[in-house]
Amino acid sequence: MLSYNVTAHRVDAHGALANTKDAEIVLDTDIAGRRDAFNPAELFLASIAACMIKGIERVSPMLKFELRGVEVRLHGERQDAPPKMVSVDYELIVDTDESDQRLELLHTNVRKYGTISNTVADATKLEGTIRRKAAA
Repeated sequence: MLSYNVTAHRVDAHGALANTKDAEIVLDTDIAGRRDAFNPAELFLASIAACMIKGIERVSPMLKFELRGVEVRLHGERQDAPPKMVSVDYELIVDTDESDQRLELLHTNVRKYGTISNTVADATKLEGTIRRKAAA
């Protein structure tokens, strides 16, 4: 089993700081919101994106999958009562010359072995697509 530790503390009525290892993230905990920090829902979506990108980094060498870059676009829908995320849609955009079949294989592996994406998929609707980045 792996374990993770994060600590967070309130700075003031507008924000908090979260720490792990040598890293720090400013959190938007202001009731009115703030533009310079992730609020909890955005942080949730960012963790899914990080999981998917890390998964791609992990499986690409095993699959001998060549890529130049990855972008993840996410959209979450939140209901008010009770407050919860009811769905997350994503689009994985991969800059690669690999075949469509290999692109789908990468997507399958990302979905199958992602710690955060598997956790989210068990709790709410998580759906998405993978596509090749358009040529510049």
